[in-house]
Parts: sequence; C-alpha cells; structure tokens
Amino acid sequence: MRIGVLTGGGDCPGLNAVIRAVTRKGVEVYGHEIVGFRDGWRGPMQGLIQPLGLADVEHILPLGGTILRTSRTNPYRNGGAEQVKRTLAEHGVDALIAIGGEDTLGVASRLSEDGVFVVGVPKTIDNDLSATDYTFGFDTAVHIATEAIDRLRTTAESHHRAAVVEVMGRNAGWIALHSGMAGGANVILIPERPFSVEKVCQWVVRCLERDDAAIVVVAEGAVPEDGAERLAGAEVDAFGHKRLGGIGNWLADEIAHRTGAESRAVVLGHIQRGGTPTAYDRVLATRFGVHAIDAVHEGDSGVMVALRGTDIIRVKLAEATVSVKTVPQGRYTEAEVFFG
Repeated sequence: MRIGVLTGGGDCPGLNAVIRAVTRKGVEVYGHEIVGFRDGWRGPMQGLIQPLGLADVEHILPLGGTILRTSRTNPYRNGGAEQVKRTLAEHGVDALIAIGGEDTLGVASRLSEDGVFVVGVPKTIDNDLSATDYTFGFDTAVHIATEAIDRLRTTAESHHRAAVVEVMGRNAGWIALHSGMAGGANVILIPERPFSVEKVCQWVVRCLERDDAAIVVVAEGAVPEDGAERLAGAEVDAFGHKRLGGIGNWLADEIAHRTGAESRAVVLGHIQRGGTPTAYDRVLATRFGVHAIDAVHEGDSGVMVALRGTDIIRVKLAEATVSVKTVPQGRYTEAEVFFG
C-alpha cells in the first residue's frame, strides 16, 4: 500500500513522534510505502507531496512542530474535497492518516463518508476531543504553563503584585485547570464557567492581605458574567473560528482599577505549542502512530485511535468529532478549594 500522512490545524509537540512511528512500522513491519502531504489539507488539495523513508524520520522524535508543516485549510470551504480525491488517485495513495484536532478530524470524517480511506490521530494541546482520555501535546502545554506560573510567583511575591496568566483554551479549560492546580494558582478561570470580576478581586485582596502573591490563571476563552469573549482581531479562520486573546490584560486592568493593587498580565500564547515534547507526549504520540498504521494495514477506515485508560482503542471518526470535551463541574469544584 501507499499511505499518505498529514498534520493539520495548530501545531503541537508530539506530531513528529506520530510521523516517525507510522513510517517506522509501516515500512519495516508491513512493507508499505509512506508519503507525507505538506501544509495540512492544502497538501492533498495541491499535490504537495514528499516521500517519507526511514532516514527522513530517524532523528525527529524529540522535535517540536511538524516536519510536514501545517495549515488551517478547509477543503469543504472552497470546493477542494473533490481535488483531494483526485490528488490521492493521481499519486496512487491508497489510504490517508490525518493527524489533527476537532477541525482536521472533522474534515477526515466527511472525507471518509465520501469514500476516502482515512484513519485519524487525535492531536490538540486543549485536550478537548471527547472520544479520547488524553491527546498528545496537552501534557507539554501544561508543563510549560506550570513552569511559567512558578516563575511568575517569585517575582509577584517580591513586588506584592497580582499576576494574571492567560493560557490557551477556546472552549475548554483543561490547560488552565491543570496548570493552575499544579502551579498553586489562587484563582482559575475557564470558558465553561462565567466568572464574577468582583469575586476575583476579593480573592486577590485576600491573598495580598496575607502578604502573598495573587496568581490568576485564565483561559483565553473565559468570559465574565454578562460579558463577551475578548478577541485579538475581527478575522476568522477557514473553520469559522475567531482569534481570541486579551482577556488576561483586560482582567489585570480591572483588578488594578477595583483593588488599587499593582497587577500584571502575561500571555503565554504560542509558547505553549512550541518546543520539545515531554516524555509522556512522546510515548502517547508514538503509540497513536503505531496503532494508526495497524488500522490502515487491517483495512479499518473511518476510525480514530484513542486512549482509554492505558489502552489504545479505535472509535468511529464521526463519533469522535461530534462534541467537545469540556471541564466537568466536579473537576472545577476540586480546584475551587484553593481559591483566594
């Protein structure tokens, strides 16, 4: 078989580990030919193809980003779905492994329904795909955010300041929740639960009154009660998503205005996506890649590999992309114990 691989959507640590695993097992165990499509779904739309041999993946396991590059191209927005099918046929590609999050796998699901042999691999630092317990990239993002919180605490304590740390998380607050709990944040704000600015200020004052720093971790998609999302711009991507950003700076200004306390905001942004993956993400991504090529070899199309407990299973792509996995109230209640 000739098998194509692509990485779509936002990059994250661990993508190269999947590419390596697919190539190594595909070539050495099954004798398949592996090719990569560059720039996400733009690759099979425009025929941007490159061979993937053992030498090409030999040293990529610890590398962040993706050697195939990526984009937020949506074939179903500009009539490119039929071109994807033509490109696969022209290049003799029998099956496609799509590595991505909700949007990339949503396209994969539709292509599967249209007759393309597709297997999905879940990737997102937001950990918001409901069909898998964890996605690779999440652990690395949490570690990066936690280290930033630890460093900010020491400088905030030195200056008797409040520090607001804005992390990624459009619709799900998993990064904020995990990094906030790991870093001992005094307040954690997530998209799933609109927050009271007045209550946040009360928690901040309580911290400063006991001569402690006040660390507030806020997901980019969090909103105040009776408020709206903060946007970094008016444009939307190919999947209709607005670019969020600014809630951290807005909240820091509100805290300073309402309490009189010195307040600073730090926006971690794409720092959370970059760099070397953690050991956990390397192992999870590698296991996903191994099981994805197994699915292709066994002729199991229209599925996504997923983590359940410690096992890698297969779920239908259509089921995997039907809903976003958000933070349940019980998990947030655990964190609230440490607010203020």
